Amino acid sequence: MKQILLLGAFFVLSCAAQEADTEVPENAYSHQIEIPIGGNTFTANQGYQDYITPSGIQPWNTPDVVWDTYVYLEQEGTYTIGIKGLGNTRVALLLEVGNQEVAFEFNPEKYEVQAGGKFNFPKGYSKISLKGNSGNANYPGISGIYLMGNEEINGSWVKDNEDSRFYWGRRGPSVHLSFTPPVETDIQYYYTEMLIPEGEDVVGSYFMANGFAEGYFGIQVNSETERRVLFSVWSPFSTDDPNAIPEEYKIQLLAKGADVYTGEFGNEGAGGQSYLVYPWQSGTTYAFLTEAKPDGAGNTRYTSYFKARESETWQLIASFLRPHTNTWYTRPHAFLENFIDHNGYLGRRVMYQTPWVYTTSGEWMPLTTARFTTDDIGRRGYRKDLGGGVANGAFYLRNGGFFNGEVVPNQGFDLNVNNTMPDINLESLPKVE
Repeated sequence: MKQILLLGAFFVLSCAAQEADTEVPENAYSHQIEIPIGGNTFTANQGYQDYITPSGIQPWNTPDVVWDTYVYLEQEGTYTIGIKGLGNTRVALLLEVGNQEVAFEFNPEKYEVQAGGKFNFPKGYSKISLKGNSGNANYPGISGIYLMGNEEINGSWVKDNEDSRFYWGRRGPSVHLSFTPPVETDIQYYYTEMLIPEGEDVVGSYFMANGFAEGYFGIQVNSETERRVLFSVWSPFSTDDPNAIPEEYKIQLLAKGADVYTGEFGNEGAGGQSYLVYPWQSGTTYAFLTEAKPDGAGNTRYTSYFKARESETWQLIASFLRPHTNTWYTRPHAFLENFIDHNGYLGRRVMYQTPWVYTTSGEWMPLTTARFTTDDIGRRGYRKDLGGGVANGAFYLRNGGFFNGEVVPNQGFDLNVNNTMPDINLESLPKVE
């Protein structure tokens, strides 16, 4: 049973509603932090996603929606939660942290921080839940969530919106594994076996298997009903707008598999894109094979194939020609990201067996060393729910879900070979003319 905190100065749950003195006296607390709603607040109610904006939560009118704000604290402590907002009527609000609940009355006449109640916070991540407690009513717009106390409050949260950090922070930290390639030989093929554990296939997740310096190949969850196998190659012309790429720098399609869509992409670089709508499943291991091969005329051909590990048949996804490029396969890596910001409070995980490369000298070689890195949001410590390395006999990546126990970036990890050398008849792969 959740504990109802009866704080005389903060409000009361009783048969006859009592007014609370929510005003925060000047200099009542020696320390105060703001947890910006725009970068740290989520709701599981899909119909209210757009109510969370960079400036705060927009006014709402039902007690059925819960606003969850996440904060990581470096030390446990007792703090007062403050709410700042603007409304047109007095309404009761309910705050919850862990098994503690406090109801309080919001005063619409005061556009200032109003005290909602005292709560005990553990070290690590906590979820501050706010909801209406007056039935259907005109609930206020909320511009800020605050923690107030008499000791210094140290922790992690998305602290500013410079360079759209509220958006990127809500998406959560992207995480990567960079594998150490062999020396003194070039790579022609890169092979990965990838498994998404059951329940970790959250909508908005992209699980990247075969990364290279000029593109990426993996699988993603686009919606509750659609999943894709996605292979993309960046143009050598630097832009986020595919329409701005000069003709001589455009990615050229050489071939594609059955039912594969091909086109262009933008916003995060630009280039050629292909995808197959395919009902891949969590709990199943899939195999990914990518070839990079110079054409001898100053361009490089990239070709990717996909199959369930136990299948005997490789499916061609696409083959692209990247102009003004003369290289074999470089920078083998993997990454995990969430591309739907309002799902950034959900966790996802991916497992990788030992990757293998096929060299230009005709030899399969395992890649057993990797380095774990993260993006700007992770490096800044704005989000700490990130992980990667070796677990349960495999390389792994993890992000989202506001879990405790982060993995510090830039660590190196070693993994013994945990699968067999690929048995692939490269000559029998679907032909690309």
